[in-house]
Amino acid sequence: MTEVPDSSKRSPRSGLADIAETLVITFFVVTLVFTYILRIASIKGGSMENTLMPNDKVLVNLLDKKPENGDIILIDAKNSYTFAEDGSVAEGKGVNDIIVKRVIARGGQTIDIDFTKGTVYVDGEKLREDYVRLGLTHADGGAFTGKYPITVPEGYIFVMGDHRSVSKDSRSSEIGFVPEGSVVGTVLLRFYPFASFGAVD
Repeated sequence: MTEVPDSSKRSPRSGLADIAETLVITFFVVTLVFTYILRIASIKGGSMENTLMPNDKVLVNLLDKKPENGDIILIDAKNSYTFAEDGSVAEGKGVNDIIVKRVIARGGQTIDIDFTKGTVYVDGEKLREDYVRLGLTHADGGAFTGKYPITVPEGYIFVMGDHRSVSKDSRSSEIGFVPEGSVVGTVLLRFYPFASFGAVD
């Protein structure tokens, strides 16, 4: 007759080994998740107020690098991309930082900004921008002055911050168009401060 092991007779060392193995596996799983799938980002500056405030902590989906209009994204803005004299896209020096902005238009879409009225149009449609709470779009950063309306080149994105009077974004010659390859990920939710936990839009 086969004898069934009595689990109550297992040594304390065996139990500790099981706990250690579980902790090691958990550590590696969490490390993999926060290396390839998710990222925690801390908001710096006020360019996304009042949607995101300075020192807010957000969770970013690193797998979502094809955001839709209106999505909030993390961008590696080490270079800028504006139009050269011949109409091609020219690379310049960027802000060399990771920034958070909102997608306004994507490749193939036409964007126009009436800086007098502070209104933004995409493909001829005036955007309803309820998220812009601290002043409309009156500031022109010099990237495309005198060239609006412009069509966003394929493979690029036009982004802006929600605090339009202070945000350095695609209107600025230091950022301009954002290559899709510079998208780090899409913001999923804010988890700190805890009182503001939840999705951001």
